[in-house]
Amino acid sequence: MTVQAAQRPRLLQAMVDAFRQEDVRRKLLFTLAMLVVFRFVAHVPLPNIDREALKQAFEGNALLDFLSIFSGGALQNLSVAALGVYPYITASIIMQILQPLVPSLRALAEEGEQGRRRIQVITHWVAVPLAMVQGYGQILFINAQGNDVVRDFGFQNDVLGTLATLFTLAAGTMFLVWLGELITEHGIGNGVSLIIFGGIVATLPSLIPSITTTSILTVLAFAVGALALIYLVVFFQEAQRRVPVQYARSAFRGGRMYRQQGQSHIPLRVNMAGMIPLIFAFSIMILPATIASYFINSGGWVGSVARFFVDQFQGGRGGSGTGWYWLILFVLVVIFTFFYTMVQYQQQQIAKNLQRQGAFIPGIRPGPPTEAYLMRVVTRITWAGAFFLGFVAIIPFFVGLFTDVRALTISSTGFLIVVAVVLDTMKQLEAQLLMRNYEGFIR
Repeated sequence: MTVQAAQRPRLLQAMVDAFRQEDVRRKLLFTLAMLVVFRFVAHVPLPNIDREALKQAFEGNALLDFLSIFSGGALQNLSVAALGVYPYITASIIMQILQPLVPSLRALAEEGEQGRRRIQVITHWVAVPLAMVQGYGQILFINAQGNDVVRDFGFQNDVLGTLATLFTLAAGTMFLVWLGELITEHGIGNGVSLIIFGGIVATLPSLIPSITTTSILTVLAFAVGALALIYLVVFFQEAQRRVPVQYARSAFRGGRMYRQQGQSHIPLRVNMAGMIPLIFAFSIMILPATIASYFINSGGWVGSVARFFVDQFQGGRGGSGTGWYWLILFVLVVIFTFFYTMVQYQQQQIAKNLQRQGAFIPGIRPGPPTEAYLMRVVTRITWAGAFFLGFVAIIPFFVGLFTDVRALTISSTGFLIVVAVVLDTMKQLEAQLLMRNYEGFIR
């Protein structure tokens, strides 16, 4: 290492080392190129759109504003990628839930790489009708807000035009999924996560000019709070409970068998569920307002009930929504965190794998006692992860309650996704550098 390289900060030097390696540089540039293609597609609009009506539909509508952030602004442009990759994520979640419940899917999951590929193909096919259903509902909702944003949409008006629009939205979703899989295979990082990351980050510059506060101290306080939240997200994403494990190895030397003792640990993550509970909870919280919006113009008690649900459940960003909205959201996040964690834990079958390998936890008998012990440990540490995710989910409520910096308050789910994706990408780039005897980002 030269004197000039030794004087550089570690992060900068790691970036220089990464671009010096031809294969790492090629992966980085390929990843950036795919993200550029994604941003280009996000600005290709659907045909037969009234731009002025679309602009009016998004004015003052927190629900559409919230959905637009997660599509990277593609929904606000009503582009072919307006749905993002979320129908595919929904399909993936459905398949993960069904695996322990459906014997045929469970058998495929146990077949190894070939079985996982078949499950992946099924997930792709499930994502297509989900994208069409979601696209149909979202366009109906947007049309109800902005006086026929998509002209002549609906099977009662134009069957072929409606089908063409829905197939275009589904094709846009699957094209983004294909880009994500190309990034995973030929780039660095998880491709689908990076597509979501790119969409969320792309909306941040457009939020800055719309800051309504005049207090510099309030903006600084918000920035300090954002840094503190980043620290907490990193801490809980990386936090783990290490359960000690001992194992015995048999080695033959000179025709005789020797028993060798070894020790390791099982890293149980505090936030084993990741960001999935937040996506579950927000999806359910959006559903009542979306359904009620179809009946809001109805007369009598039906319109009154629809208005009540829209007022109560139109959350989104910037602290909008009632206190009941955020309380129910917190409870749902905690429940889904436990549900998804238990699903993930049961699929791993840690106790059975330990018994097969001849390993055991000191002081705990192998078999059912080990499984019961690990379940108690997972349950206890999941309480911390569940309350943390619930806290992250309701942060926009407190930000909107105590400050007026609403323009910069992106969804807490998006915040968690951004930090988690950056951590995962840095780890993968770190591994690429360490394989080539370079000092990485983290060490």
